[in-house]
Amino acid sequence: MNLIGTKWKPLLLFHLLDGALRSGLLQKMIPEISNKMFTQTVRELEKDGLITRKIYPVVPPKVEYELTERGKSLEAILRSLDKWGLEDISN
Repeated sequence: MNLIGTKWKPLLLFHLLDGALRSGLLQKMIPEISNKMFTQTVRELEKDGLITRKIYPVVPPKVEYELTERGKSLEAILRSLDKWGLEDISN
C-alpha cells in the first residue's frame, strides 16, 4: 500500500497502462492535480521503480513517463479498481 496508497498514484499508473505519455498530457488527464503534487507523485513512483522518465534533448523539453515491468504488474489491480469504481457510481 505504501507504493500506490495515495490519492494520485493509482490514477497516474492507470493512465500509463496503455503506454508512454508525455508529461503535460498525463497531467491534463487528471485536472485536479496541482503541478507540485504531480511532480512529487511521479518522482515517488519513479523512485519506487513503478515508472520510468525519459527526457528528450529538444526545445521545448519533452519528458515521457512509462510503466516499468514492476508497474505493469499492477495492471490487474488497477483495472479491477476502475471496474469497481464504474459500477459503484452507477448504483
